[in-house]
Amino acid sequence: MYKYILKRLLMMIPVLLGVSLIGFLLIYISPGDAVDSIVAQGGVYSEEDVMKLREEFGLDQPFLVQYYNYVKGIVTEFDFGTDYLTKRPVTSEILERFPTTLILACLGVLVAVIIGIPAGIISATKQYSLFDNIVTPISLIGVSMPGFWLGLLLIIAFSVKLGWLPASGFYGPEYWILPSITIGTSAAAFIMRMTRSSMLEVIRQDYIRTARAKGQSEKVIITKHALKNALIPIITATGLQFGFLLGGSILAESVFAIPGLGKLILDGIKARNYPVVQGGILFIALTFSFVNLLVDVIYAYADPRIKSLYVRKKGAK
Repeated sequence: MYKYILKRLLMMIPVLLGVSLIGFLLIYISPGDAVDSIVAQGGVYSEEDVMKLREEFGLDQPFLVQYYNYVKGIVTEFDFGTDYLTKRPVTSEILERFPTTLILACLGVLVAVIIGIPAGIISATKQYSLFDNIVTPISLIGVSMPGFWLGLLLIIAFSVKLGWLPASGFYGPEYWILPSITIGTSAAAFIMRMTRSSMLEVIRQDYIRTARAKGQSEKVIITKHALKNALIPIITATGLQFGFLLGGSILAESVFAIPGLGKLILDGIKARNYPVVQGGILFIALTFSFVNLLVDVIYAYADPRIKSLYVRKKGAK
């Protein structure tokens, strides 16, 4: 198992290099740069001043040199560069903002799991019932609904009209409710559909019929036999949704004015503050990779058949 984890960690290296290269290339070929953004904000800048700024930011160097220096800084010093506007290390700004984004993503996954898994189980065990006929179309709507639109509706309903919950910020539990529902709704719908599909496949297996023939209660059959064997796709869906919520937090953080990593990246895009954008994207990719590794490890504990593939049996050569 440890060899497998080490192998997966080594596989992260080319993935992160690919993400950094693509992100760096897209930013490099996009029109304009941070110097153009600074000049556009006002002030008198001579051509010499503009050239000095480009030299200070390293923008006068060829693409490969810029990319090499960027990767070298990350590998040797864990340095994601310097913020063009605040002159602060990007690493510090990311580490300040990331906990907020991580909390928001965890709350979104919690909402998704609490709603999606029970709804999927009930919908599968009571297929074609009134509950199933209602929940299934609702889940399709949840998957299709834009998150920012749902966030605006929740603000209008619960903040503007009713005045029950704050419309912006992330300063306490009452501030967490609307953003977590906003990003968790789509994930809950996806997990519900995945749970329903997986459970339907499992409950039609012969060993489920055998368990019923032996007189075991329906509760034991569903929780001990069916759900346990249906967990792998559910774990996969949950892990993927967690990664998507980390990256998709940009919209929720913008709608609710949450000072997280997504908002930092969006502000960096607007200001063409490319070290912030590159560092934020790479940090999210790194976190997503670790989440996928954690999901794979959980597989082994959820299904002994998978663990047996990586654990050498005693006496085996």
